[in-house]
Amino acid sequence: MDRLIQTNGQPHYGIFPAAPGVINYRDFDFRSPMGRKLGRLAKWRRFHQFQYFGLISEELIGGCALANLSLLSVGFVYLFHPASGRMIKRQFKLPLGFASQFSQTPDDGVCELRSGGNVLRLENSAASREKRLLVELDDGSRIDARFSELQPAFAPMCINTRAGSNGWVYAQKVAGVRCSGQVHSTLGTFDLAQINAFAHHDWSAGYMRPETHWNWACLSGQAGEQRVGLNVSCGVNETSFTENCFWLDGELLKVDAVHFSFDREQPLRPWSITSQDGQVALSFEGHGLHQERLNLGLLASNFKQIFGQFNGVLRPFGRPEVRIDNLWGFVEDQYAKW
Repeated sequence: MDRLIQTNGQPHYGIFPAAPGVINYRDFDFRSPMGRKLGRLAKWRRFHQFQYFGLISEELIGGCALANLSLLSVGFVYLFHPASGRMIKRQFKLPLGFASQFSQTPDDGVCELRSGGNVLRLENSAASREKRLLVELDDGSRIDARFSELQPAFAPMCINTRAGSNGWVYAQKVAGVRCSGQVHSTLGTFDLAQINAFAHHDWSAGYMRPETHWNWACLSGQAGEQRVGLNVSCGVNETSFTENCFWLDGELLKVDAVHFSFDREQPLRPWSITSQDGQVALSFEGHGLHQERLNLGLLASNFKQIFGQFNGVLRPFGRPEVRIDNLWGFVEDQYAKW
């Protein structure tokens, strides 16, 4: 599929075998809930996109996100050292997206944010199927991490669903892929291949619900002889189709609806994550937390991303169950108004 939006102004919906060539949102026939045709200003104001790259290993956990909310571009990066419990993090907010750029091609192009001597950059290469994270901070911290979907072969989750009465969201997810590169910070210097690091990647864009909430979970690692990745959510990307899935050695296996049980006021307490079809039965224990609160009237966010360890079982249909023992990953509890 070359373009997500068809010639009639409507998106393709469903789960796709590969990413669209471009998220051509300007061709969308965007209308109000009452059917009034909306112009270019409304298209710009309501179109949002974000990209996230996560690092997962027993020695180092990291995350970096960039988001274009039309009125504001935001970015964050953090590193967590499980052995010491030490954490470093930075956050950036740029009005009207100044000093930032966002590509609408999921498998190609650059998303970047610059603030002073700080650079957060996510690169996607169509030729090599490589995803790269480059972070350079004014305190000397540097992250250069990458993975490829070709070696070994990997099938990403590519999905487009309806959002509210007049919107849609395209999401592309990857988990359970090995990661290479280097990280240097006050937490130490790490060779990601040597510490057996895995990566998670999320590329999402569209006309999201103006006020929304979701929970999300992701893990990556080695379970016995298999590379395992998990991506499940509740509250987003689940109209007619869901993004819920896990990967075994790069093969994508679909999962039904998922329930999250946790204490919102104490997010580091244990979580329970189960799927209706019985394929996912996991517990999660948090070890650290990245949290942001923003309330600017038109824009608001209450964001918690918790990193910790999963235990439990995955039960792929017709196959032996996969034990999950202390694999690191993430969960989220997020409210957003945008």
